[in-house]
Amino acid sequence: MANKGQMLTYEGCNFFRQRVLLATLSGRSLKVHKIRQFDDKVGVSPFEVDLMKLVEKLSKGATIMFSEDTTSLTYHPGLLDGGRVQHDCHTSRGIGYYLELVIYLAPFMKKPLDITLTGVTNNQQDISVDSIQFATLPVLKLFLGSDEGLSLKINKRGCLPEAGGEINFTCPTKPKLRSLQLNLNPSSLLVKRIRGVAWTCRVSPADCKRMTDGAKEVLSGCMLSDVFITSDHRKGPSAGKSPGFGITLVAETKTGVCYCSEAMSNAKGSSSGPSLPEDIGKEAAIKLLLEISKGGCVDSNNQCLASTLMVLNDKDVSKLLVGPLTDYTIHHLRHLRDFFGVTFKIDPREVKDVGRGEDKLLLTCVGVGYKNLSRPIL
Repeated sequence: MANKGQMLTYEGCNFFRQRVLLATLSGRSLKVHKIRQFDDKVGVSPFEVDLMKLVEKLSKGATIMFSEDTTSLTYHPGLLDGGRVQHDCHTSRGIGYYLELVIYLAPFMKKPLDITLTGVTNNQQDISVDSIQFATLPVLKLFLGSDEGLSLKINKRGCLPEAGGEINFTCPTKPKLRSLQLNLNPSSLLVKRIRGVAWTCRVSPADCKRMTDGAKEVLSGCMLSDVFITSDHRKGPSAGKSPGFGITLVAETKTGVCYCSEAMSNAKGSSSGPSLPEDIGKEAAIKLLLEISKGGCVDSNNQCLASTLMVLNDKDVSKLLVGPLTDYTIHHLRHLRDFFGVTFKIDPREVKDVGRGEDKLLLTCVGVGYKNLSRPIL
């Protein structure tokens, strides 16, 4: 790890977004070289260039330099500005890929953020805007202290290959975050209800019911009667430019913890062929049951967000109970150590009761006392 103030240097394209994000928050300069140096398509991908353009729009004074063959990036962060921002996301990645980065940065802007992103709202590679709405925003709300000024609206849905989706995200600024002790007993994480949304774009509205029936067929064995899935049938301009359908499910516990899963159809013209709505519903339900089995106070998609906000809050002890760490989260914790010098204490929590899911981990750290210096003081 480099000393504070020194430039951090990494090799390769892995975890590109993680490194850019944490460099922006920490103010540390970043150099990434040997990016796909020996691949057929050498250098950064178009969606990575597009990500840096978004970072440039969100900040003032940032310096972004690519080498001539684009195998090297040098990045000097600026001050986060916020305000009204419009950005067209590259269609090779979903809007969720870009929106996740925005959510990390939004509370630390100079002005409250009001951003409109256009592109692909749902694909099979990235987290969808529905999952962010159901599971990610509640985690952010815990650290902000309230949901005043926090919203995500899906104006248009967009599927591959022609996209056409549009979302609007707003977030208030905060001088500092709350420290939390999310160390709940596994017995308090029992699911009390399941909610969801089945959506269709430029296909028959009957596909919503077929997906719902497929999901309920799997969930019927859970002895949980409170299952309600709404339908969101889009047509015309709000349906984007390509056909598609999918479903997002969220399980809510008695303490307000949300576990989320999703599945969607193959894209138009895909080599995998067309998808059956019933199979999509069953796939999402099975994923949800696996997510519930992992347990914890956040689902696997939001482990990185929660751990980052724990590092950025007051100089106080924060605790978080999680299920098994994903590979992405493990590397994220290592990057938090590099950029902020914070190491997590990880204690295993064995689950002895049958039916309570997998063993858990208790993450503990002391925040760095991060302050929003960009925010004007009245």
